[in-house]
Amino acid sequence: MTNSTTSLKAVVFDWAGTLVDFGSLAPMDAFVRLFERHGVAISVEEARIPMGLPKWHHIKELGRLPRVAEAWQSAHGRAFCDSDVDRLHEEFTPMSARSAQERAQPIPAAIEVIEHLRAQGLRVGSTTGYTRAIMDGVVSQAHEHGLMTDNLVCADDLPEGRPGPLGMYRCFIDLRVWPAHAVVKVDDTVPGLMEGRHAGCWTVAVAASGNAMGLDEKEWSGLSAGLRQALLQKAHLTLEEAQPDFIVDTVADLPKVVAEINRLLSVGQLPRPLASPVAAKMPA
Repeated sequence: MTNSTTSLKAVVFDWAGTLVDFGSLAPMDAFVRLFERHGVAISVEEARIPMGLPKWHHIKELGRLPRVAEAWQSAHGRAFCDSDVDRLHEEFTPMSARSAQERAQPIPAAIEVIEHLRAQGLRVGSTTGYTRAIMDGVVSQAHEHGLMTDNLVCADDLPEGRPGPLGMYRCFIDLRVWPAHAVVKVDDTVPGLMEGRHAGCWTVAVAASGNAMGLDEKEWSGLSAGLRQALLQKAHLTLEEAQPDFIVDTVADLPKVVAEINRLLSVGQLPRPLASPVAAKMPA
């Protein structure tokens, strides 16, 4: 692979909600059951708020939500603290591992898109907010379906996870690619997109199959055209907080975006600066 910067060299994917688990439903079930075990009811909508963070930090942020913090204080007679996060995270790992493995079916077109990227000479990397223990089962199931990436960076592989860029830096090393603007990060959460933004990569947000939408494939397919558009607009607003370069429905739309990014690189355009206010639309 050459060091030319006039075309892309790699695409780095998130997993849940991006490559597998349409709707990113596995973590939600585990988070709701986890807090329920400790006498605190949380909704799926609350469980989704910190999505994309490493799971220890996700649990901590859930405990800091004002309503959840109040409920924890009422149930336990004290404030939620880091020792609680440690204990809940230890319980969460096996619960999440089972749920994630059960929902590790590839999102439609994910395998074909990866094959298409590789046929163009691109490396295919991946990062995740899951720990390595959780991802072992997910990767095993994904491999059985034929979905494989060239590397995997898990939350506990790093001294600091999302929204920081260290996961992308590890991908640069694993995949032997640089500079950052020759790499695309594809993700369905704001922290996951910021992992790419902070690293200086192009970023592509996934709206329909991910956490911002929160519907499984059957529910998504069954929506009326009007409701689908309204929910997509809401998902776009959520994802635009990360100021991604492009927003797509699912990874099925990615080849068009890759072609557009290559065109932009060929004329010297780089990923948008962090201060830029509006996300670009998918090329027609």
